[in-house]
Amino acid sequence: MKLRLALAALLLAATGSALADATLLNVSYDVMRDFYKDYNPAFQKAYKAKTGETVTLQQSHGGSSKQALAVANGLAADVITMNQATDIDLLAGKGLVPANWASRLPNHAVPFTSTIVFLVRKGNPQQVRDWSDLAKPGLKVVIPNPKTSGNGRYSYLAAWGYALKQPGGNEAKAQDLVGKIFKNVPVLDGGGRAATTTFMQRQIGDVLVTFENEAEMIAREFGRGGFEVVYPSLSVLAENPVSVVDKVVDRKGSRKQAEAYLQYLWSPEGQKLAAENYLRPQDPVVAKQFASRFPAVKTFTVASVFGSWAAVNQKHFADGGSFDQIFSKK
Repeated sequence: MKLRLALAALLLAATGSALADATLLNVSYDVMRDFYKDYNPAFQKAYKAKTGETVTLQQSHGGSSKQALAVANGLAADVITMNQATDIDLLAGKGLVPANWASRLPNHAVPFTSTIVFLVRKGNPQQVRDWSDLAKPGLKVVIPNPKTSGNGRYSYLAAWGYALKQPGGNEAKAQDLVGKIFKNVPVLDGGGRAATTTFMQRQIGDVLVTFENEAEMIAREFGRGGFEVVYPSLSVLAENPVSVVDKVVDRKGSRKQAEAYLQYLWSPEGQKLAAENYLRPQDPVVAKQFASRFPAVKTFTVASVFGSWAAVNQKHFADGGSFDQIFSKK
């Protein structure tokens, strides 16, 4: 009898272990709040149906580089979902993820992409059409801080790359254009969502420079009557990489759930939810299904114009780099 009870207890313990619930923290950037509000319940339902386990999901949002720094300094993220590889490379440099993190998931660990667009007041009274228009004297341009925000960083690089690719374009002309644009920036918010608040709620600025998917969030929250979306002639491809934070999941025992959480981003359902949130999906079938949502736009990658993110950061965004030189002259 005692042996039978002991075996039953062991079996119960094993079953409980096999179906152990888990709590995951996803540390992400500002403008992904709305996507993960849709994605998290879908993943939880699918994972529960497949494994019988309940996964509790917690979110943290802010300027992307500030978020990555918080994880590097001890914020116990199970997964990090960023908008630039440099933020995950920072964690690799701290030993929190392996150096080859981008090779562990499809598409270099980028489940979807976005690009940078302009939001202008209804009727586009300032006639903003392209990056050169943002340099007009007296125009007020809302862009988040490139030192703390991937949104701001991509906007800066998009303008710089545009200038380089114009006839006769060179580094000096690019620096001149970007300098004039940032001279028109009345306030440097810490992240993309804060910049949205400045533009939409505080009614500061003639144009907001932001991610394509953030423009749709603004339409959902504020309605479409107060602004228009303008696609510049050339923009940057914003690649949104993700990674498990190995040091955290191995300590917590949450690797299985964390890996499943990220892998589901590439599932048909995950890709569909991305497209519904105006993130450009990697799955060609889903991309075709939602093609009408995404206007054709000519883009370049950061790597094709600037080289590695490490080189970009050193030249443009490190202390004393090009951005500091530009902004100090404002």
